[in-house]
Amino acid sequence: MSDDPIDALPDAVAAAAFRRLVRHLRHRHDAQNIDLMGLAGFCRNCLADWIVDAGAPLEKAAAREAIHGMPAAEWKQRFQTEATPAQLARMEASVALNRRD
Repeated sequence: MSDDPIDALPDAVAAAAFRRLVRHLRHRHDAQNIDLMGLAGFCRNCLADWIVDAGAPLEKAAAREAIHGMPAAEWKQRFQTEATPAQLARMEASVALNRRD
């Protein structure tokens, strides 16, 4: 058993918090994936990957649709803006912090 207090949360509580996070991101289309990656090293697509990694029986596209609330291609067309060189550089620096050696 882990000493991390997050692991002591009941699964229903953790699931409710996760669903709230996903719904919040669905509402905040202005929070671009590139900016989330630059600030926190994860984005909506990462969440989709993580639910698959956790055992969700979904293909990548279906997992992304579950997180975005619509097909990812539609979300991208409707809400995603072009990334600037500064955003890309910040994302690369932030993602580098994710590595655990």
